Amino acid sequence: MAGKRPYAAAIRCCRRPVNPGTGPASWRFGCYQWIVRLFVAIGLPHEAAGELDEVVAPLRPAWPELRWTGRDAWHLTLAFLGEVDQAVIAGLAVRLERAARRHPSLSLHLSGAGAFPGATRARVLWTGIQGDRHGLGLLAASAGAGARRAGAPPAAGGRGYQPHLTLARCRAPADVHSLVGTLGSFAGTPWVATEIHLIHSRLGAHPRYEVIGTWPLRASPSPGPASGPSATGPGNSSGA
Repeated sequence: MAGKRPYAAAIRCCRRPVNPGTGPASWRFGCYQWIVRLFVAIGLPHEAAGELDEVVAPLRPAWPELRWTGRDAWHLTLAFLGEVDQAVIAGLAVRLERAARRHPSLSLHLSGAGAFPGATRARVLWTGIQGDRHGLGLLAASAGAGARRAGAPPAAGGRGYQPHLTLARCRAPADVHSLVGTLGSFAGTPWVATEIHLIHSRLGAHPRYEVIGTWPLRASPSPGPASGPSATGPGNSSGA
């Protein structure tokens, strides 16, 4: 298999009883179920992350009420899987490798800004993704389909794919209309995404992200700087 193999020892999962109780009979086969929080993503090359950071960093001090993300958390999510049984990961890796090799590398760049669900009552502030959005959507569909078949269906369900990179989250609905306007003219330098990652998200006051699997996309003749594993230090078929 290409890229990193997601060995269980490298994941450092937390343990949870399937059915907490007072005796072994309340557990599945007398064992623990190991749960990890996973998503599939494309990483940002350092150059793209640096350009974005130059624009975003001066804005943070004036908006302390927002929970700003840092470079270590910047990625383009293809499929958020949520909590996944560790036993599914080996099959998930096979499906994601298969999905990746069906799709060519993608020319992408960061551009503009927006907010979910809207700028006047925002919960999420984001910058957009431009370039080969059609190819990006096909890749996201393949990753989601592969995860579903491996037993780890994306948490988004049937909602449409909206490519973006999260810049900040709002503790309460906030009016970020001025921020969206300030960031609206941002346009990053194009880069070529050449691989996808399976990432373990560790929640906490300072969330951490660990790449546990990487698979290359099909080689493309398009020129441009290739994306690395990400600044985080992380085919047309939709089948996988």
